[in-house]
Amino acid sequence: MWLFIQIMGALALFHAPELAYGEDFGYDGDLGPRYWGDRYQECRGKHQSPININILRVKQVALPDITFIGFDDPIDDVHVTNNGHTVLIEVENEPHPRVSGGPLDGSYVFSQMHFHWGDNDTFGSEDKINHRSFAMELHMVFYKEHYRSIQQAVKHSDGLTVLAFFYELDRHKHPAYDDMTSALQNVTDPHSSVVMSNPFSFLNILPLDLRRYFTYRGSLTTPPCSEVVIWLDFEQPIRLAHDQIEAFRELRSANGKITHNFRPIQPIGDRVVFYNVDNNYFAYNEIDDPDESGPGSTRKRGKNCSHKIRLSFLTYVFILIGSYIRT
Repeated sequence: MWLFIQIMGALALFHAPELAYGEDFGYDGDLGPRYWGDRYQECRGKHQSPININILRVKQVALPDITFIGFDDPIDDVHVTNNGHTVLIEVENEPHPRVSGGPLDGSYVFSQMHFHWGDNDTFGSEDKINHRSFAMELHMVFYKEHYRSIQQAVKHSDGLTVLAFFYELDRHKHPAYDDMTSALQNVTDPHSSVVMSNPFSFLNILPLDLRRYFTYRGSLTTPPCSEVVIWLDFEQPIRLAHDQIEAFRELRSANGKITHNFRPIQPIGDRVVFYNVDNNYFAYNEIDDPDESGPGSTRKRGKNCSHKIRLSFLTYVFILIGSYIRT
């Protein structure tokens, strides 16, 4: 029986190397992020994630549209699993959803999505914007189709892309998350799993504006911390009610409730963060660094671009620049 458990654990780790399934890492004490590098050397690399994104130091670019394939299709057989570190969502439908374009060279196939959160609604995201933490963060993990499998993809510097979405607190519940939070009630114990009862659509749980995002090269945010990820952090947050976010904190690991599961900020080092602006609104680049070059061409797509977010970003930049001039 023990041999069977070991084999199944090894198969689970092999199936999804982007998230270690074992109990050899955690977020506190001797298993916390400070010690990950003792066992996984790449966790001490120079291009690690997450990072803080300083909007005054980003390189503005107008990339081609992202193509989202299968994001608006209803998906059956959606598996929700508590793997002891987070809640993992996987799909069995073929073909899997795909993305291409933007900063991506080629097509990337959906593997899984998972979440990171904190003790309360004031922090919990992994990446930060101007040192601001969000209540929770969604990571949608894709592997490059050219490499045929995620096991092969993690061996290459462009093997994975992660679409990251931030969450903000709202007074009203997000109806598209009702089925998901209901499923969480059945996977509070570690290594438990359930199949969602209703079809699931990716597009329904995402923000409307998928045009504006930050992108940079980084790593997995859990061991083995492989530096093989092209990150896309979308600017417009998803809004959830407190009760919906609180449902994630009810999940348990072997050591009790998973009240927080985010890695601390890592040094940005010599990396450049690119900020993709709307092709129809690319009118200024005053904060570009002339010594930095943009990424290769690719594509981007979104729907219902938010003018309020666009204007707030511009206003924020101009206010900061004005304050520097006055001083």
